[in-house]
Amino acid sequence: MATTRTGFVDTVVIGGGQAGLVMGAELARRGRDFVILDAHVRIGDAWRGRWDSLRLFTPARYDGLPGMPFPGDPLSFPTKDEVASYLEAYVAAFLLPVRTGVRVDRLRREDGRFVASAGDERWESRNVIIATGGNQAPKVPEFADQLAEHVVQLHANDYRNPAQLPPGPVLVVGMGNSGVEIARDVAATHPTSISGKAKAEIPGHPGRAMARFAFPISRFAFVHVLTLANPVGRAVLAKRPAAPLMRTKTADLVSAGVRVVPRVVGVRGGDPELADGTTAAVSSVIWCTGYRNDFRWIDLPAFDDAGEPRHDRGVVESVPGLYFLGLEFLYALASATIPGIGRDARYLAKRLQPVSSSQPETVPVAAAGGQTERVATIAERAS
Repeated sequence: MATTRTGFVDTVVIGGGQAGLVMGAELARRGRDFVILDAHVRIGDAWRGRWDSLRLFTPARYDGLPGMPFPGDPLSFPTKDEVASYLEAYVAAFLLPVRTGVRVDRLRREDGRFVASAGDERWESRNVIIATGGNQAPKVPEFADQLAEHVVQLHANDYRNPAQLPPGPVLVVGMGNSGVEIARDVAATHPTSISGKAKAEIPGHPGRAMARFAFPISRFAFVHVLTLANPVGRAVLAKRPAAPLMRTKTADLVSAGVRVVPRVVGVRGGDPELADGTTAAVSSVIWCTGYRNDFRWIDLPAFDDAGEPRHDRGVVESVPGLYFLGLEFLYALASATIPGIGRDARYLAKRLQPVSSSQPETVPVAAAGGQTERVATIAERAS
């Protein structure tokens, strides 16, 4: 596609996952002029690219975005591909102006406007909402490159199914929800160990009874109780608690033949070294060691010394017009999850820089599906 020279758009939303799409629907409802930029080729690809057996831990009745229920059995637990298809349908239903295949590589200010650049393309705006979520960059230990060359290494971000792995023992590093789900998946075809220790485990297993009776209570607590608005919520969020094991528990791993070993502390002789001083002779290692934030592409004074955004409920006071959405613990324990995004988006929409009295220029964008449409006002969309 030829280079698009942009004019001015009131608001640029960077990130077209669930956070960016909810923000887009809220902006459309308020008649704001905006565009959503997403790095993936297709809407929902962030979900399609996860491991094949992934399912949500929350039932469908709580997985819908504002204004559109999740289809199907409300007590079922959707697959990652069903979530991806739902996001595509959400864009179509709300006629959201999404530009896919656009990876913003720099955000800065020029002459009082924000400038978002993606290669030779640029978008100028009064407001920018960073909706890429938190933890964009896979994190592995510094000693990972000391493993023997024959050891295949994958991060959970790149794991799809056991067919990616050569024959031989597999070590999954990290005992969070991703780690235990992947270990159980791999154990069907490979001798599998998992290193680490679960922080906590919820009682029972997600199913129809839990979806009907337990999830309404936990959802209310995560969205409305454990927030920055009350002392209990502030105390919990300050600790940044790790999520408990949901579907797969330690006993389930043992039943599946997975061996639980101490945490990995380094490399000795090309093999992972465990905390008890032993080593694990393996053919593959899957790092389920989480992610880190990577906002180096934002050239604005919006971060602390550790590179973390400085904000108040997503509002960056040091850079008027800059906002964050979808970060963990933005306002509530549920802020980075589908049930918590809608409220945060509404809050930010009320605090955007006001629309200028002069009519802004519009910007030609390639909408989802490859057709070209103009970023229009909500009145024009309805006509």
